[in-house]
Amino acid sequence: MSRRESPPPPSPPPQLLGVRSGEVERDDRPERAEPLSDAEREIIQDTWGHVYKNCEDVGVSVLIRFFINFPSAKQYFSQFEDMEDPEEMERSSQLRHHACRVMNALNTVVENLHDPEKVSSVLALVGKAHAIKHKVEPMYFKILSGVILEVLAEDFPEFFPTEVQMVWTKLMGAVYWHVTGAYTDVGWLQVSSSAV
Repeated sequence: MSRRESPPPPSPPPQLLGVRSGEVERDDRPERAEPLSDAEREIIQDTWGHVYKNCEDVGVSVLIRFFINFPSAKQYFSQFEDMEDPEEMERSSQLRHHACRVMNALNTVVENLHDPEKVSSVLALVGKAHAIKHKVEPMYFKILSGVILEVLAEDFPEFFPTEVQMVWTKLMGAVYWHVTGAYTDVGWLQVSSSAV
């Protein structure tokens, strides 16, 4: 290094899949999602079979917990933005409809784990729609992933011991990686409203 060159700035602290304040951080994003092994795909598909039998109720539980614990997420849903009561949310046909859409998208991912191109394509569509049409900050996908994992572990403890939870965490990381990749592809640089 010559005297005129300064050392590179220190790397920022690592963060889960590289999202800060509503931005997709290109420098922190791993080059690719960690692939699932055949055994991990089988574990996911086996456990998902038990969950998907009750997909609407599980999806509703996920969204209610998401909105109760992270009420700022409701800003993207005018039809139930003002709902505070979990029982009112549970009765909402619009919330139930969206819960089914979330669970069906996840089902498509799980059913196609053997086909990475299909998974990538489905999640790119989800990411682009949420970035362009709905303008949802990508951090909410990270939060929602955590809520999904919590609900699955609590509602299905017999099928989600620690080792299974670790495999599902890996899957949700891959889902998040693909979705945020779509945000990056469309040039997402939204500043968080909470940071303003």
